[in-house]
Amino acid sequence: MSALRIGSVTAGSPVVLAPMAGVTNPPFRRLCREAGLAALDDATRATARPGEHAPAGLYVTEMVTSRALVERNEETMRMVEPDPLEPVRSVQLYGVDPATVSAAVRILVEEDRADHVDLNFGCPVPKVTRKGGGAALPWKRDLFQAIVTGAVDAARRGSRGRAREVPVTVKMRMGIDDDHLTYLDAGRIAERAGVAAVALHARTAAQHYSGQARWETVARLKETVRSVPVLGNGDIWSAEDAIAMVEQTGCDGVVVGRGCQGRPWLFTDLVAGFAGSPLRVRPGLAEVAATVRRHAELMVEYFDNENKALRELRKHMAWYLKGYVVGSEARRSLGLVSTLAELDERLATLDLTQPYPGEGAEGPRGRAGSPRTPHLPEAWLDSQDVDERLRALLTEAELSISGG
Repeated sequence: MSALRIGSVTAGSPVVLAPMAGVTNPPFRRLCREAGLAALDDATRATARPGEHAPAGLYVTEMVTSRALVERNEETMRMVEPDPLEPVRSVQLYGVDPATVSAAVRILVEEDRADHVDLNFGCPVPKVTRKGGGAALPWKRDLFQAIVTGAVDAARRGSRGRAREVPVTVKMRMGIDDDHLTYLDAGRIAERAGVAAVALHARTAAQHYSGQARWETVARLKETVRSVPVLGNGDIWSAEDAIAMVEQTGCDGVVVGRGCQGRPWLFTDLVAGFAGSPLRVRPGLAEVAATVRRHAELMVEYFDNENKALRELRKHMAWYLKGYVVGSEARRSLGLVSTLAELDERLATLDLTQPYPGEGAEGPRGRAGSPRTPHLPEAWLDSQDVDERLRALLTEAELSISGG
């Protein structure tokens, strides 16, 4: 099984759980991480040492904003609190102001809150891109360079006295649209700035999640960025997809997002697949229900509020039940649970003898949507440089709310 080395961090399998707003909180990360570990034998698991190895991949937090972190927003500080069992604490950070991003990185590193920091330049949602952030930002090459260089420098300075330097990575999209592609320039800039890896979601911001991911762009980025790992993201729904992406593009690993929604056991398949094992998880409805129940328990423990925890779980129900015959009324009622007792009652009404439904439970999940014109700051595309007027606007545009 090939390892993935990102600076001082080593993952025994080249798989990464993508940050997803409202999804990749500590309970879901634990389910995915445990599923990955299930593919490894006892001898491999025994080699893992806390803080050094994530033997079954890397599992990244929801996106947190640099401004909220610097201002020590209560919810943001809770979001960067790791699951106590996480061997590597990977935090994704968003920002549009170099000074604020650098300050946030210093907090994460100097206060020992992260072992790996990922910078978000891939988010396509309007509230982010209209501020010049996410997938819009690499268009402004000098701004992108300032943010990435500042973050890498802050991590290096903050790592003094630690046993290992905290690596900084970049996750991005191909660009804003087909007329404004940025990924190759951004890859070169990030590599020169000293990042430890670059990940590419092979879509533009205009595509959002629609259409097909263009894996050939991952191959082009791999040809361009030679000194650090390149990770591919987009349309990985199975272990076979992940292996195919690596074989077709030459990338060093994969980042998986929507494919694991309602399927944390996908990480068993992924880790097994890269290890050359035929092991694949094909759960019957009883196993799915048991995972839903455990997910609920972990959410209650995390939020310390049963009602909030179950409300947060609701979005996962349709994903978990995809392909199984449960009926529209049962789906609706499970999507409205407020307590563990209600969850137990409604799960008990399902036909838990159902076997794995095969293709119906696989493939694309979540809302792909349709192509759309990205929301951007006024005159954003007129130049790839940032003037003083725009720099002042960007400083004011830092989002104060984490989570994407």
